[in-house]
Amino acid sequence: MSSAASRPLRYVPAVALVVDVLAITVATAVATLLRHRVPGFSTELDDADLYLTGPALVVVWLVTLWLSGSYAANLFGAGTDEYKRVVNASLLAAGLVGVTCYLARYQFSRGLFLFAFGIGVPLLVLGRYLHRRALHRARRAGFLRYQVLLTGEPENVDELAGVLRRESWLGYEVVGALVPGGRPGGATPGGVAVLGDLADTLQHASDDDLDVLFLTSGSGSALTVRRLVWALEGHDVQVVVAPSVTDVSSDRIRVRPVGGLPLMHLEPPRATDASRWGKRLFDIVGSALLLVLFSPVLLVAAIRVKAHDHGPVLFRQTRIGRHGQEFDCLKLRTMVVDAEARLAALRAEQGYVDGAEGLFKLKDDPRITRPGLWLRKWSFDELPQLVNVLRGDMSLVGPRPPLPSEVAAYASDTTRRLHVRPGLTGLWQVSGRSDLTWDEAVRLDLYYVDNWSMVQDLTILARTFSTVVFHRGAY
Repeated sequence: MSSAASRPLRYVPAVALVVDVLAITVATAVATLLRHRVPGFSTELDDADLYLTGPALVVVWLVTLWLSGSYAANLFGAGTDEYKRVVNASLLAAGLVGVTCYLARYQFSRGLFLFAFGIGVPLLVLGRYLHRRALHRARRAGFLRYQVLLTGEPENVDELAGVLRRESWLGYEVVGALVPGGRPGGATPGGVAVLGDLADTLQHASDDDLDVLFLTSGSGSALTVRRLVWALEGHDVQVVVAPSVTDVSSDRIRVRPVGGLPLMHLEPPRATDASRWGKRLFDIVGSALLLVLFSPVLLVAAIRVKAHDHGPVLFRQTRIGRHGQEFDCLKLRTMVVDAEARLAALRAEQGYVDGAEGLFKLKDDPRITRPGLWLRKWSFDELPQLVNVLRGDMSLVGPRPPLPSEVAAYASDTTRRLHVRPGLTGLWQVSGRSDLTWDEAVRLDLYYVDNWSMVQDLTILARTFSTVVFHRGAY
């Protein structure tokens, strides 16, 4: 990149290359050792031959990764394209090695071939994943960020700026905006600094400190955009067209060029799919297995709750399920027996307005008992909800089950949360839990409802484990 702030971005592909070299070298070395220990492979090539074939394999593999675009500067940080290229390039490298050795009648070690690619491909993907995590962490800390200029109508600029600020791991730092009739020194309603009018786009986009130019709706006609791209051909500036579509998963988007016009096709929301028999069968089997697995924990927890104050073990609370149906949500009791009676005073003390911010949550809540602290820390208090899942009131994965008072205050869009069964866990659980604002929780729930897939459910369940282990947002 051209700007001083983003010069370190040049090293991101270089670091990825180092990670790949380490992964492939380790895989080849391990494959060489395993070849001597696995029956059927130990009598193949002499060790002298391996000194040539091993390094040759590493070089061919790396060159294939390079030629496939696995080190393109705009590849890192988001999306699945990076992993797809790495896997596809590895399969291509394996095919090239196999075909070349066959045509040249060279006796390449089968053990080295099988173990190297069998170990190397997972290692490459793991390495790229860790590289991405490190990149995200650096960007959240304010490093390795792109300098971004937004253009378009003020409302579109604010909407996009809000997404870029929220998803700080993307690394986009908004430096300003160009809006119709804008003048330097002003600001959009959302607080984005206005640098000028849309007519000044080329002047600002040519600035050496700019990395990315985002064109939102209202940035100009197709001819204007095309001329702008032509004019920036000699500048190291990425041009990104941002349509007025947010919170739609890539699985629901198809871009099909027709007559030179890239048309974006959006598949219908998937709320209906999230209620079909396949998901219900998964819930029944999964909740039954988890109940058996955690039955010792439930027994110990019940004994601790009962022994503490001799009150009831279970806490039943009316929640709203699919299509607005009420049900008794079961939890292990973590608060004092008269917790509900103290709630009104506690809300008044905290200045809480009913329905304004969703579920009332308070750090260091004085009503929580000593066993309750332990139960909440490990989320064991929610285990009885597996019974709700078995009964069909809830699902293993879904939106958070709301209170009737919350539903009564819902806006029209928010009622879409009720199109599917609420979940024992969900995007809200793995994205901050109690640390989320009300608006963030609603956005995540609506995203889940509209973009449901079984793969997403499995991913959320896997992420729930790490969230519980590290106690993120639990109180």
